[in-house]
Amino acid sequence: MSKGSAAPKPGDPGGRTGRAAGPGRGGSRSGRPPRGGRFLQDGSRGGRVFRLFARWIRRPLLPAVRLWRRNIQLRIVAGTLLMSLGVVLLLGIVVIGQVRNGLLDAKEKAAQSQAAGGFSAAQDRAATTPATPGQPDGGRDGASVNWRSTLVEQLASGGQSAFNVVALSLDTGDTASRGVRASGEVDPVASIPDDLRYSVAQSTETLQKFTRIHYTSSKASEPGLVIGKRLNDAEGTQYELYYLFPLSQEEDSLALVKGTLATAGLFVVVLLGAIAWLMVRQVVTPVRMAAGIAERLSAGRLQERMKVTGEDDIARLGEAFNKMAQNLQLKIQQLEELSRMQRRFVSDVSHELRTPLTTVRMAADVIHEARVDFDPVTARSAELLGDQLDRFESLLSDLLEISRFDAGAAALEAEPIDLRQVVRRVIGGAEPLAERKNTRIVVVGDQQPVVAEADARRVERVLRNLVVNAVEHGEGRDVVVKLAAAGGAVAVAVRDYGVGLKPGEATRVFNRFWRADPARARTTGGTGLGLSIAVEDARLHGGWLQAWGEPGGGSQFRLTLPRTADEPLRGSPIPLEPEDSRRNREQAAGQARESARRTAVPAQSAGDRQPLPVPPRLPGAPRATVDPTALPGSGARVVARAAADTDAHAPGTAAAGRDGNEKVNVEQEDGTRGR
Repeated sequence: MSKGSAAPKPGDPGGRTGRAAGPGRGGSRSGRPPRGGRFLQDGSRGGRVFRLFARWIRRPLLPAVRLWRRNIQLRIVAGTLLMSLGVVLLLGIVVIGQVRNGLLDAKEKAAQSQAAGGFSAAQDRAATTPATPGQPDGGRDGASVNWRSTLVEQLASGGQSAFNVVALSLDTGDTASRGVRASGEVDPVASIPDDLRYSVAQSTETLQKFTRIHYTSSKASEPGLVIGKRLNDAEGTQYELYYLFPLSQEEDSLALVKGTLATAGLFVVVLLGAIAWLMVRQVVTPVRMAAGIAERLSAGRLQERMKVTGEDDIARLGEAFNKMAQNLQLKIQQLEELSRMQRRFVSDVSHELRTPLTTVRMAADVIHEARVDFDPVTARSAELLGDQLDRFESLLSDLLEISRFDAGAAALEAEPIDLRQVVRRVIGGAEPLAERKNTRIVVVGDQQPVVAEADARRVERVLRNLVVNAVEHGEGRDVVVKLAAAGGAVAVAVRDYGVGLKPGEATRVFNRFWRADPARARTTGGTGLGLSIAVEDARLHGGWLQAWGEPGGGSQFRLTLPRTADEPLRGSPIPLEPEDSRRNREQAAGQARESARRTAVPAQSAGDRQPLPVPPRLPGAPRATVDPTALPGSGARVVARAAADTDAHAPGTAAAGRDGNEKVNVEQEDGTRGR
């Protein structure tokens, strides 16, 4: 035996049994997909066809579904019509059943009375007719048949087409066929059921059954009632006598009742629908009017009011609505006036403080230059005075800029710029601070031009604020500045590996004068308005300024701008959550699941090994603490505009001294935006 044909060992994956599936896992030697794969492909293709068919069917129904959801009057009228139709149908079924039972009961009683009289007359005639002696059997049979024929003619003559009479012999041979007698061209074989004949032959009682009466001529069959009884003729021979009562008149009467009820029911349903439409219209019209006025009020047309007529509940609703609109208008006017006064006050104070500040600055410069002649305490006081004056001037500049944004006087001077040059200037200005903090600033993605129509001064101010904050709060670790461009957007992200942000702080960090730790003193000289102004600058460009962070994992601020001014953004070329954070979280989650699986499976021998239990699903590593409304692809974006928060005047820094904040609103973003 050659080496290649050696017998495989049990369980050897390289043996013949291990290669039965082909060279690959579950594959075939010919390269064709396995049958299961082809089945899955066919199933997916069938599911795709089904979805396309369902979409094709659903597309013309969408307008009707939309109208049904939005029109309460249509739903009420349709519901009224359906319920009325159900009531009319139920009432019609009951009435038709009662009429049918009444007609059949009356017909049945009359038929039983008529048949009882006929059976009695036939029995009396047989008793009074003498038998003919001395005749052979054939002669008796002929006489009996003639007697039955005469009897049938006499009994049917009084019917006046109201009933027919049939006489049948109990014999089953040819003699019986000769003994069949019927009136009115009735087909006795097809008209009289076999089970009724069997019952009549076995009993002496009068029996009946509803059936259809058939005729030997071209006359159509009709429903009828058959009443039969076993009797004796003049010769003492037993025979069967049947009365057949047609029910065509009762059927016509019932059809007339059905038609009348259907016409009346349809008229009632239509009338009820019209009444419901008129009644609902009286209620829905004021509601629609109130909805339209509410939409106009929300659009800023505060002078809109409802027209009130009458004194009913709708009129009281209109009066209450008008009072509410009037009060809202007064309150909004008061708030607008107060807001204008506050903005004017801030602007006036900022402007008025510049003159004395200039004088104080001149005096402080003179004192600062002469500090070498002072004693140490006075010299240190002169240095502190100069530092605080610098901070005071920065605060005044920020207040003036905020007042311009609040007043809507900020103007954008957009021109095509390369963000790489702006980033280089910002990093060059932050290098002294980075050297003092022992921090290295790394730039990523500056190989290709990143051009956008923007205001270079405002973009540089935003990036300077982000980079300086990252260096100050990066705890001596590297700061990464990443640039990217894709589609109609450009982005700059600043990543640090410092203390990070707690849950909920990713959006609050932009609030004015907000800080993460109120107990911590402000030591970096910031004004508390830097990020607020940065958000306003981003909004002025039609862009986003968003934040991400996690405790102990650092933070990332991302500025996204449109390539062309006034072009709406649909996404950002840089994910808000850094790649390293996502990768570390997934790795930690995998290690946690592996550890849980190992601890959940006890050691067992190979003989009694049981199937492994399913490991419990553990929560992943802590996710980013950014507010969901600030994430791209979440249907929202961060823009600047809101009233001051309750802690807007709290001193200190944001995120352990992070400079500047402002409250932000959340605007809806196009649903197609994603990472």
